[in-house]
Amino acid sequence: MKKNQKPQEDNHKSTDYNAFKEFQGQKYTGMQVGRTHTWNYDAGAWKEKKITPDLWEFNYNVSKHRKGHAPEGSGVPLDTEYHWYIVAHQNVRKLDANTYSTAMRGYKYKVAHKRADKDSWNVGYKGQRKRLIKFFQTLLKQLEKEEAEEAHEPKRKSSVKTAHNK
Repeated sequence: MKKNQKPQEDNHKSTDYNAFKEFQGQKYTGMQVGRTHTWNYDAGAWKEKKITPDLWEFNYNVSKHRKGHAPEGSGVPLDTEYHWYIVAHQNVRKLDANTYSTAMRGYKYKVAHKRADKDSWNVGYKGQRKRLIKFFQTLLKQLEKEEAEEAHEPKRKSSVKTAHNK
C-alpha cells in the first residue's frame, strides 16, 4: 500500500490480508480470526532476573521463521512492527542438574502496530497502557468467573491446569 492509503472496505469474507474483516462488531485487517501460524524459533538465550521471591523479569531476543511459506501477496510489508504482550503458563520439570523440560501455553495480545510506511505507532504510549489495562481487566473477570464456577464443582485431586497436561 502507498503512504496514507487505507485498506479498501470489503463487505464479504476475503482471504486478502489487507481487506477489512469483522469479528464481534470490530473491524480489522490482517489474518482472519481462527486461522493459525506455526513458527520455528532460532536458538536463543532466555535471560532472567529474580525480582521478588515469586516474580522474575526475563529477556528473550531471537528470530522466528514461518513453518512453510506465506501465501503469495499475503502479510504485511517488510519493516512493519508489532508490540505484543504475552501472558502464559510456563511449566517446567527438572530432568537433571542442568536441564529442564519447558512448556508454555498462553495468549499474546496486540497492544499496537507500526506500519512500514509510518513514523509512529497506531496507538500512543497512554493508549497502549489503556489497552493493556482493559486486557488485564478482561483476564481478571475470566479468572473470577472460573473461580466461581469451580466453587460449585466437587473437589478434584488437582485443579492446576498446566501447559504439560493440556
